Amino acid sequence: MSNLPVLSVKNLKTGFQTESGMLLAVDDLSFDLFKGKTLGIVGESGCGKSVTSLSIMRLVPQPNGKILSGSIEFNGKNLLDLPLNQMRKIRGNQISMIFQEPMTSLNPVFSIGNQIKEVIQLHQNLSKAEAQNKAIELLKLVGIPAPEKRINDFPYQLSGGMRQRIMIAMAIACDPDVLIADEPTTALDVTIQAQILDLLRNLQSTLGMSLVLITHDLGVVAEMADDVMVMYAGQAVEYSSVKELFSNPSHPYTQGLLRSVPRISYGAIQSADKSKKRLETIPGIVPHLLNLPKGCRFQDRCQIAQDVCKKDDIPFEKLSVNSTHQTRCLFKGKGNNS
Repeated sequence: MSNLPVLSVKNLKTGFQTESGMLLAVDDLSFDLFKGKTLGIVGESGCGKSVTSLSIMRLVPQPNGKILSGSIEFNGKNLLDLPLNQMRKIRGNQISMIFQEPMTSLNPVFSIGNQIKEVIQLHQNLSKAEAQNKAIELLKLVGIPAPEKRINDFPYQLSGGMRQRIMIAMAIACDPDVLIADEPTTALDVTIQAQILDLLRNLQSTLGMSLVLITHDLGVVAEMADDVMVMYAGQAVEYSSVKELFSNPSHPYTQGLLRSVPRISYGAIQSADKSKKRLETIPGIVPHLLNLPKGCRFQDRCQIAQDVCKKDDIPFEKLSVNSTHQTRCLFKGKGNNS
């Protein structure tokens, strides 16, 4: 296996022009994704997770949205330098995406078979009959019962879990190198969530693809990811292996997220601190992206913030010279009592 990443994002900045100025939804973001590995991206709603995925796909809403700087290298090519016709050949073919809401992403006036076959014919130049057969095989692969009949169904005839499976079938139709899954289990009950995660894990093993898993569910991250990037207010605040993140969270925001997760102990649901009866929450609210504080963006919600945190931008640094664990905090891990 090559040591070079399949996907490498460096110093990415994506903004949206508003009446009040440029809103930086993604600010100086960098990460690497390696073949066959899963990167989990976590954080509160509005932290920039979905905009990061749209930037990779070059689907940032126009005309207000714009990738301002940085690079997105896929197999050594900077996607931001490619003309649109070349990007279309990569999008949906070599890099695919499962969008957050299957009911709004699927076209209600076309059968699911037509929508899957469109992807196949666009990128693989197969005949209608060949595309039909492949679409049926894909439905079988994602666990749709009686695929020969269901291929003619319309999205409204399917349950939420089945629509999500259809989105996955479309995304893997061309055996992509990279699959981006944006909240693939949102609004699904826990049984269907488990089925979808098992499906993604099995497909990744079968096809050998790399996975970017965007979620706010730390349980999903613990189960699926190899590495984790925690985002806050458009920035990465922590990046590490999943094992290191859960055993040694170094940023106060990550620590707060972990303390707010219920844990089952002695037959009852308790917080991570067994002496407390209520789950902890992170006080305050996320700062407005048009009115960010100077220095650390988490300062107003942080229990260990000091005056030095409010002076200058906080660098994103390794915990030690030989570590791959990075954090955006001057007091790396000192507030960790999780």
